[in-house]
Amino acid sequence: MAFLVSGTLRMAAQIADARDSLGRKGKYNLQGPRVALTLSSPEVSASTIAVLEDVFQTLGFESCQRREASVQDFLRELTGFREQLDAHGGPMGCALVALVAPRGQLRQPQQLVRELSRCGALQGCPKVFLLLSSTSGGAPKPGAFLTSLGELCGRCPHWSLLQLLTEVFCRTAKESSGATYCPVLRSSLRGALCLGDVEPWKPKPEPCPSAQYDLSGARAALFLAVIRDRPGAQHDVKALGDLCQALGFETTLRTDPTAQAFQEELAQFREQLDTHRDPVSCALVALMAHGGPQGQLLGADGQEVQPEALVQELNCCGALRGCPKIFLLQACRGGHRDAGMGPKARPWFWRWLQAPPAIPSHADILQIDVDAQDLRKLRGLVES
Repeated sequence: MAFLVSGTLRMAAQIADARDSLGRKGKYNLQGPRVALTLSSPEVSASTIAVLEDVFQTLGFESCQRREASVQDFLRELTGFREQLDAHGGPMGCALVALVAPRGQLRQPQQLVRELSRCGALQGCPKVFLLLSSTSGGAPKPGAFLTSLGELCGRCPHWSLLQLLTEVFCRTAKESSGATYCPVLRSSLRGALCLGDVEPWKPKPEPCPSAQYDLSGARAALFLAVIRDRPGAQHDVKALGDLCQALGFETTLRTDPTAQAFQEELAQFREQLDTHRDPVSCALVALMAHGGPQGQLLGADGQEVQPEALVQELNCCGALRGCPKIFLLQACRGGHRDAGMGPKARPWFWRWLQAPPAIPSHADILQIDVDAQDLRKLRGLVES
């Protein structure tokens, strides 16, 4: 009986932690320990590691580990780090993993991301991956980026990490002597991640981030939606159309496009924007169709189209140079369903404790590719 009571209380505590993982007003609750890990190859300089450790301390990470290994052994080292966190016994607040290797060697970071996502101690907690190149090139040196991030976090603790990163990226890009520099953020965070020691319910003091887009011009949206054999798709199109209308977008809808029509419609959309008589400040493209396991879309004729080709088409739009281009993709990526992450319990346990749905296994991840070449992504915050 004592065992049953103890297990019930432990389960209730886990569910309470999951429910409170986003804290107040949609912000992550970082009451638990913050842990950081630097995985670096032997070629990485000691000065880069020292700057990393200083930034970790500034961001409030109490535990900072460093493990040196070849890039091929990064997965094994990260597995050991995950097992160490799971053996800790208590909930964590946040984890930050810095992956530092010579440019071009870290080719499959998603495998490392999935490994840390399996960590039970980090269930519902933010997991941040920072990818850095140890060699200089078109991007600023890692030290400049890291120092600027630590300094800005100290001055603006109420900003979310995404706001801090956007501001740092904008500043370092201006200081890169005209070289093409645009990092990439991949986020599945479910709320704001504020690493500063500021209560989320207090008013936010000034200043606000300066890296914001000017959206005073026209806003255009294009929906390419396969409705055929997709029950409920028409309701999604209507809901998205209502949202875009409320946000001030002039919307064009094309239903049941073939694979070739996806490309043709987007090319026509780009030409219309280039000949628009008034300035255009933002474009939104919604791609809604069946999909494949490698991320491809399927047209109404069943043929494949690569989303990257559609993104590149809009990148060539002169009217949108320096403006945000938003792509929304609604498509499955294979037939496997995500069981999610959640406390393991029998069904009657869940009903009795009124447990929330399981958290998606890919949630709460922020991946920062600091040295991403030949890619043009968002350089500022879009405010509507």
